[in-house]
Amino acid sequence: MNHIVKPGETLGLIALNYRRSLQELILANSIPNPNLIYPGQVIKIPGLPAKESIPYTIQVSVGSRTLTLNEKGSIIRRYPIAVGKIVTSTPIGDFVIVNREPNPGGPFGSMWLSLSKIHYGIHGTNNPSSIGKAVSLGCIRMYNKDVLELASIVPNGTEVLIRP
Repeated sequence: MNHIVKPGETLGLIALNYRRSLQELILANSIPNPNLIYPGQVIKIPGLPAKESIPYTIQVSVGSRTLTLNEKGSIIRRYPIAVGKIVTSTPIGDFVIVNREPNPGGPFGSMWLSLSKIHYGIHGTNNPSSIGKAVSLGCIRMYNKDVLELASIVPNGTEVLIRP
């Protein structure tokens, strides 16, 4: 997978966001000085497939509190979700699923799908009454059965487009 460097990003932040080590990124990209990267630069992310090779995309509408799963541009499933509170809003932007953890424990329900923004993910919940509300710390909450279904369909590297 490739990542396009955005203004203000450092190689260290990119490594954190994709849950890769700084050394992995330096080696995969033959970067002589990790402090010298520039906006628009293409950074290879080892271990993730090219987005174009994945037929699925996920679209999240924060306002309507829905997560839509598309396959080759066609809607195959729409799920109700919970999103972040006003003070801990769900981040808007384009991300990918970088890894997953079944049964992460605590409030994260039956599955955690990490997004390419550190500390954010799509996950289940131990509080199903929160679905449909703006109550999270910025993550996208789903019913446990729904996140398990989603995780069984989409691979790591799937694009997640979060919109207002």
